[in-house]
Amino acid sequence: MNMTNSEIKTSRYDLIDALRGITIISMILFHYSYDVLIMFGRDPGWYSRTSTHIWQQTICWSFILISGFVWPWGQKKNLRRGIVLNLCGLLVTAVTFFVMPSEVIWFGVLNFIGCAVLLMIPLHHLTEKIPPYAGILISFLLFLLFRNVQNGMLGFGSLLQIRLPEALYTTKLLTPLGFPYPGFRSSDYFPLLPWFFLYLCGWFGNRIFMRHPSWQKAAHLYIPFLTEIGRKSIWIYLLHQPVCFLIAILLF
Repeated sequence: MNMTNSEIKTSRYDLIDALRGITIISMILFHYSYDVLIMFGRDPGWYSRTSTHIWQQTICWSFILISGFVWPWGQKKNLRRGIVLNLCGLLVTAVTFFVMPSEVIWFGVLNFIGCAVLLMIPLHHLTEKIPPYAGILISFLLFLLFRNVQNGMLGFGSLLQIRLPEALYTTKLLTPLGFPYPGFRSSDYFPLLPWFFLYLCGWFGNRIFMRHPSWQKAAHLYIPFLTEIGRKSIWIYLLHQPVCFLIAILLF
């Protein structure tokens, strides 16, 4: 059945949910591997491997890009969604603080995405004035520029290195921005810098996507199981780690 342009723009894009579902499955496998190989000491060197880092980053990037990509479709609900995500992030912090203090999470990915959702409410009027292709390029360059801000540096690898003032890293208040205080430790830390710029890449990507009806039509592809998992991502995120840890306890 052929779909009109108005139908394409208003109905749900199942393929986006499926991509989120794939990311969720990858995250579950990663965290289960972490529990078995690191928490239970089966392979203590696993987490420091390059392949492990790349796997972890693909999960993080996917979540953040998808969240930025879908922001324009939920403008009426983004205030509530941003608050709920931050509350869920605080719940994760509380649980890890009391149950597994050695693995406590301060300002993890849920808090970051929640804050990014809220920040876009006043900022999207400004970003809409930027051509989307230029917006993606500028945002990604800024992401790379701020990539090592938590280590006190700005730059593009060896091409440019600018050391930031140490005063930025002396207060806890600036830790969520990307300036961690001395002794700060979190097993899942996603500050606004540099990750908000990657979030913006997803936002600008949506503007490009909406210019192509053929892309929109293709994005209505429904993939059983994956699409449904993607639609329940927040609940799976909250529940998967206790389940993975329990399975690891039973097996090992």
